[in-house]
Amino acid sequence: MAYSIDINTSTFVLTLSDDGKTVNTYPVGVGKVGTSTPAGTFTIVNKEPNPGGPFGVLWMGLSKKHYGIHGTNDPSSIGKRSSHGCIRMQNKDVLALSRVVPIGTVVRIHP
Repeated sequence: MAYSIDINTSTFVLTLSDDGKTVNTYPVGVGKVGTSTPAGTFTIVNKEPNPGGPFGVLWMGLSKKHYGIHGTNDPSSIGKRSSHGCIRMQNKDVLALSRVVPIGTVVRIHP
């Protein structure tokens, strides 16, 4: 299995693929104007359960320092430009995603 993650910041959708085939899609929140989500290709470098603060139940850090995919304590922020650049997911969704993708998974972010 070769999982990859594609995040479209224009449609607020994270797509999980396995060998190029879509496995699941999830709604996300992305960076707001002034703190936009960086475009590019990164990897998941760590996973931290219960990180505290506004990061919900799980943090998955990206190879772009200070950015990650994480849960949220504010579910109404999903589907909007609401973060400081990170990718926000519903807590149940980030837990489901983290159970499937290993550290090293490629994450492509684009508009």
